[in-house]
Amino acid sequence: MRESNSIPRGPEPQYERVVSGYETFHYGEPFRCEWGGRLAEMDIAYETWGTLSPDRDNAILVHTGLSASSHARSHDKNPHPGWWEEFIGPGAPLDTNRFFIVCSNLLGGCYGSSGPASTDPATGLPYGSDFPILTVRDMVRAQILLLDHLKLDRLYAAIGASLGGMQSPMLAALAPERVDRIISISAAACSHPQSIAMRFVQRQAVMADPDWREGQYYGQSFPHRGLRVAREIGTLTYRSGPEWMERFGRQRIKDEAPRLDEDFQVEGYLAYQGDKFCLQYDPNSYLYISKAMDLFDMTDQQAAQANHPEDSPARLSDVQCPSLIVGVTTDLLFPVWQQQELAELLRGHGTPVEYLELESPYGHDSFLIEEEKLGGPLSRFLSR
Repeated sequence: MRESNSIPRGPEPQYERVVSGYETFHYGEPFRCEWGGRLAEMDIAYETWGTLSPDRDNAILVHTGLSASSHARSHDKNPHPGWWEEFIGPGAPLDTNRFFIVCSNLLGGCYGSSGPASTDPATGLPYGSDFPILTVRDMVRAQILLLDHLKLDRLYAAIGASLGGMQSPMLAALAPERVDRIISISAAACSHPQSIAMRFVQRQAVMADPDWREGQYYGQSFPHRGLRVAREIGTLTYRSGPEWMERFGRQRIKDEAPRLDEDFQVEGYLAYQGDKFCLQYDPNSYLYISKAMDLFDMTDQQAAQANHPEDSPARLSDVQCPSLIVGVTTDLLFPVWQQQELAELLRGHGTPVEYLELESPYGHDSFLIEEEKLGGPLSRFLSR
């Protein structure tokens, strides 16, 4: 894998394959998933920054997107820059001089939390595609168990972007007594058909790779080709046309006869991103977590109520704490009308809402890159 020197560089998220430096919460009891599956036990990986106040009232939970780990910020146990490095730290928008920051790897992930690559205690083998179908609700319920373990009865704030921006209102709906305020960035009240279709095609690319082996590829093969294509498709939705026009234009990689593979600079960039992701992420986690995003819907609770009538439904009407909703004008994956819809639905239920729209050329990835534009509004909202 290589990135050609002829391809213009630009701001990129800081992701890595995290194998150490996190703490692990082990839940030794059965965990029931929303769509009927069960885990006999589970692990949740997490990292923390800052100091918890004597009253334990300054904790902020940071929810991650699809492919991020718990490593949101560097620290002594892992000095590599985190995926939200500039947003967390002394004097940063999430000021560790003031707040105690917690970030966990998602249930279903591959960076220390239980996921398809984890060992099934019933067989001694990786779960693979025997792992139960997950929902955003399941992920947040696992996080609530982590909060119980950390003895954090109430959060100063819950903050997330993309899939993380689905989790923050879900947490405020499931446990309204435990969240003082939420921030949802580049997310929605539900997954709409366009984003569902995009993720479906990505999953099809992985599952069409012969090396996927119906999800039981561990120790035998790795569906590199399928995951590479899936990530290339995903990257199309993470960035924007205006950025790529300025960054790549129609420039080709080499001044020679055209080829059928990477020929234009933008093609080389997509290939590089796809190959890089294959070194970092488990394909089955990609399938399960992206499917959980498709199933997300806080505007219609019929499915959740039908599955487990004894569970309290998670409605937007249950979110009563002050909320900051942020959209990005160039976002292709979650267009700004979806953040506008989320804000209006919350307002309609009486929730105090602030809405912010960012102008940025970086599309959906803006929340990972635009610290100067996004950091100030986050700081002001957290200071109120």
